[in-house]
Order: sequence, then C-alpha cells, then structure tokens
Amino acid sequence: MPAHFDIIYTEKHQEGTAVRADEVHHFYGSKVHLAWDPMIFTWLAEFGSEECLHPRMNKLVKQLYRRMIHTVVSRSFPRFHRRATTRMVRQYPAQAQFHAPVVDYDTKVTVVNVARAGTSPAGVCFEALGEILLPAGLHQDHLMMQRTVEGKSERVTGAGLSGFKPCGNVDEHIVIFPDPMGATGHSLCKAAELYAGDAVPGMPAKMISMNLMVTPEFIRHVTKRFPKMEIWALRLDRGLSSEKALNSIPGAHPDEERGLTDNHYIVPGAGGVGELLNNALS
Repeated sequence: MPAHFDIIYTEKHQEGTAVRADEVHHFYGSKVHLAWDPMIFTWLAEFGSEECLHPRMNKLVKQLYRRMIHTVVSRSFPRFHRRATTRMVRQYPAQAQFHAPVVDYDTKVTVVNVARAGTSPAGVCFEALGEILLPAGLHQDHLMMQRTVEGKSERVTGAGLSGFKPCGNVDEHIVIFPDPMGATGHSLCKAAELYAGDAVPGMPAKMISMNLMVTPEFIRHVTKRFPKMEIWALRLDRGLSSEKALNSIPGAHPDEERGLTDNHYIVPGAGGVGELLNNALS
C-alpha cells in the first residue's frame, strides 16, 4: 500500500449524518451539495498527499471531475421521460420498450474554464457534456484570473481578471464553473458577475460551481453574493475550526468554522493545486 494512504483525513461529524446516501448533512442551505463517497475520498486522499505529483495528479483530477459531472447532470439538469425501442423489437415488438427519465439533450450549457487550475476540469466537463447534448447548445468560455493580494502575508483581497473569451449569448444556459479549490470565493464571484451582469448577453437559467474542495468561508461568501448559485463539492475542508464545530453538523456553528490560513490556503487542502497541475513547482 502506498505511503500516502497511511494518513487518513476524517471528520467526526461525517459518520452516519448523511441525509442522502451520497451527501453529507449540513446547514448551509439546499443549494449546497457535499459528497459522501468513500471512493471519491480515496482518490482525494491521494490527490492531496506530498507524493502525488504530475502526471498522477492530473489523472486523478480528471477521474474526479468525470465522476462529479455525472452526478451534477443526473441531479441538476432538465430531463424528460423517454420510451426507447431496443434491438429485441423483432422478437418482442410490444415488450421491447425501455421507459426511463433521460437528460434533455437540448439543454444549453456554457462551461467556463477558469484558468489555470480549472483548465483540465473544464475540458473534462465539456467533453462529457458533448456526448449527451446537442452540439449547437454547448459552449466553452475562457477566463484568465489570478488572486490579488496585499502585504507581506499575501492576504487575498479579491481576484483580478486579465483575459476573457466568451462564446456569446448565455440566455437560458446552465453556466458551469469547474474550479478545483473553493477557498475564499473571490474568483468564483468575480466570474459569476460577468454572467449575471452585462459582460455577456443573456441571463443564465442557473449557475453551478463544481469544486473538489470547499471551505466554510467559500460557502458563506458565494451563497451571500449569489444565493441561487448551486455549489457541488466533493469535500468540505474546515480543518482550522473549533472542536465543537468539528464535532457538529457542518454549518451548526458558523462563527467557529474555518478552513483557511491567514494567507488563504485551504486546510487540510492539497497545497498549491494550480502550480501542481501545471507542474510549475519552483
């Protein structure tokens, strides 16, 4: 067994508190979805370990986003009931009918690549959606964004936009932001402002944030600024919270929940994921 599996991240509240079999129970509101999936946690344990570098880390992020886009599409996309005839129709003309809810293939989606950590996740989602949706309604936009910081502590003050390449009208589109690390929420809110405002024509049907890890600070910031934004995350990281908060259902003691260091790195987190995914270590 690899050495990185000797260190296991756990939170006491998680055992037996899931409302759904695949989600953690919390008090952050109905728009927030936190995964409860041992297979995903196994991958994330490796993803955040010191031994996990390129190319393994990039392979893992693709596996994780393939799993997540499957869940988001199944749970949050429009669907309709379909009757499909199978190959058994020659032998059983009346019985060879498959009845089931299916994804509405005419759903319009814009996937937003928030470069650079979000480039690979956005590509995975764009490719997966291309397999089930009509091509005319599926687009991928590109954003170049970086943290703005101040002082010697490099405390994050916001997000700076240095490049934006939209495909066009997003009216009635589902706009997806697949960005691995939901730390402060500054970058996501900056990106969402472009689509909720006048920078892009049209009004989205909904906006969805897809993150590997999120902090309580991220959730509070995003839900306050964009209360209709859906947040889908594979893990809640609040490692700097009080013992009382960690022993309680997430969101029960918001004033005692914390997942960010003073210079806004996530704990437990996974380190500088943008640098690691691009193999840009100094």
